[in-house]
Amino acid sequence: MEKLTVFYLEGCPYCRNAEKAVEELRTELPGFQAVVIDWVEERRFADLANRYDYYNVPSIFHGEKKLYECKPGEGYDTIKQNFKRAIESVINA
Repeated sequence: MEKLTVFYLEGCPYCRNAEKAVEELRTELPGFQAVVIDWVEERRFADLANRYDYYNVPSIFHGEKKLYECKPGEGYDTIKQNFKRAIESVINA
């Protein structure tokens, strides 16, 4: 099974949108079940988060490769589109 790591912060509105997007994508994407998403709260797991190169959350990694980093001001549709692209990239790899 492929695994994605998503760094997030509790209370972050962009991260809440990412969680909602993932729930929708679970029903929309064939093959989604083949991808494990490991949600890492960066304050609780600061040692792990500090090993990755990102500034904003949510940020998605496949291994060490950054697939997406949310930018301030991005709306739900943009976040969902980028999560879909990241998930599809590991499904189709």
